[in-house]
Amino acid sequence: MIIDAHVHFPDDHPDLLQMLGKLDILALNISFANQSKPHWRDEADRYRDLAKQYPQHFRWCTTFGLPPTGTNSGDARYVDRAISGLDKDFADGAIGVKVWKSYGMELKRADGSPIMVDDRVLAPIFEHMQAKGYPVLMHIGDPLAAWMPLDHPSPHQTYYRENPDWHMAGKAGFPTHAEIIAARDRMLANHPGLTVIGAHLGSLEHDVDEVAARLDRFPDFNVDISARLADMIMQKSAKVRAFFERYQDRILYGTDIVLRERLSDWSDAVRTET
Repeated sequence: MIIDAHVHFPDDHPDLLQMLGKLDILALNISFANQSKPHWRDEADRYRDLAKQYPQHFRWCTTFGLPPTGTNSGDARYVDRAISGLDKDFADGAIGVKVWKSYGMELKRADGSPIMVDDRVLAPIFEHMQAKGYPVLMHIGDPLAAWMPLDHPSPHQTYYRENPDWHMAGKAGFPTHAEIIAARDRMLANHPGLTVIGAHLGSLEHDVDEVAARLDRFPDFNVDISARLADMIMQKSAKVRAFFERYQDRILYGTDIVLRERLSDWSDAVRTET
């Protein structure tokens, strides 16, 4: 069996199920929350239902809502809601929690300061997940290319041309790539024993030596390779091979393939048009 530990497949179209069965793939559907996804719960519920209906094909990863950005007055209520939601989802079959790059690259308080992943408002949520044994998939930061000019050689140039909101070069008031990674590392240091999977090679895909340094420093840190194969091709093959051989039991396979529209909706539209 092939386990794809990072996909977004909100569908059970017969063609998709047939493909998963033919290739013997078990896919982990990933939920995430950001400022443009206030209804992430609907997607998470869909992933939950798919995992229940097709356990041979799907598992699901839940998330929790974003913290308040104005003041700290609602922090306790926010933490209680987040923890309660996570416990309910794990009782309902979730096997992980996703934390996305909004921390450091999107969220700001009223005073303009960024909310980072090591912010104190998140600490009790991470402590609860550690106590419960809930693993966390973290996409914190983005490729270093996000802070580079668009003509800088990178596999990610097209993405940032098409998604300028996430291109950080020249944007005032946001942390650097190094500052975001440092906040993630502080979070790992503050919560030893919490199982964390750094999505996309922990946003250090430009140099597997940097990934290895974190794997050595944090024994409960792991990574997935989703959507970052091109970055490894740009590095010396011997170094990449040695990295995979040394850390093979801490590297998850994933593709980050996104099905933005359900195949059933698309096929229904085609039939209507024809």
